[in-house]
Amino acid sequence: GLPPLTGHADDVYRAAYRRTLAHNDRYFDRYPGDQRLVDAVAAHLASHDVRMPSGERLSVRRFQTMGITFGTSSGFDTLHYLLESAFVDGASGPELSDSFLRGVDAVVSYAPRPLYAVLHEPIYAQGDRPTDWSAHRIREEFPEFDADGQDRDGPHRPLRFTGEMIYPWQFEEDPALVPLRETADILAQRTDWPALYDLDRLADNNVPVTAAVYYDDMFVDREQSLATAGLVRGLRPWITNTHAHDGVRADPAVLDRLLGMACGRI
Repeated sequence: GLPPLTGHADDVYRAAYRRTLAHNDRYFDRYPGDQRLVDAVAAHLASHDVRMPSGERLSVRRFQTMGITFGTSSGFDTLHYLLESAFVDGASGPELSDSFLRGVDAVVSYAPRPLYAVLHEPIYAQGDRPTDWSAHRIREEFPEFDADGQDRDGPHRPLRFTGEMIYPWQFEEDPALVPLRETADILAQRTDWPALYDLDRLADNNVPVTAAVYYDDMFVDREQSLATAGLVRGLRPWITNTHAHDGVRADPAVLDRLLGMACGRI
């Protein structure tokens, strides 16, 4: 994907929340019966101390981060099949199954990639404006993600999954991130970032550049990508709606096409 060259992290996450809501709509349109299951899981987590195989508590807001799977070509189906095994009959009534909790743990834990969480927002930082936990702040503009399940007026609000966002509370709930909380806070408040890009040099670029812009990419904003493409001399974007964010990994023909474009064969 193509990152914004001058925009702040707030611009990135504001657009990301809108795309994530759209992907929620697509998911529940495909699997309408899953809304009942998702709400039931959230209600169970809100009223029970549920522990994953690692011993960590699974909170409602942590369960919501399962929406990060929506950004890949098979993500909808992966979550759907996991939800099918969510509940089993326990001694005191329905409880969440071991297989379900193992599947959730594999997605929500940052143990294999702690630096991904620490650096997720700083990669957009430049100048004297701090990121200041951008995704956490911008989320307030989207009450659809409120995890309490209720509108202010009282009627039920269906649970919505978040996407590729990192929150300060994850550095309290995820044991792999707890030792990095102070570092993450320092980075979030830093105000002496250097410029990320030399805009004049990019405008005078003479190296062939091609980029795939996935029309419905949940992780990378299409319009922001195209704005960047317009600022890099000689960059040829390929706009397609046939792939998700993992297009290169899911289909080798994507890289073949980009190389063909770069070499002038396409």
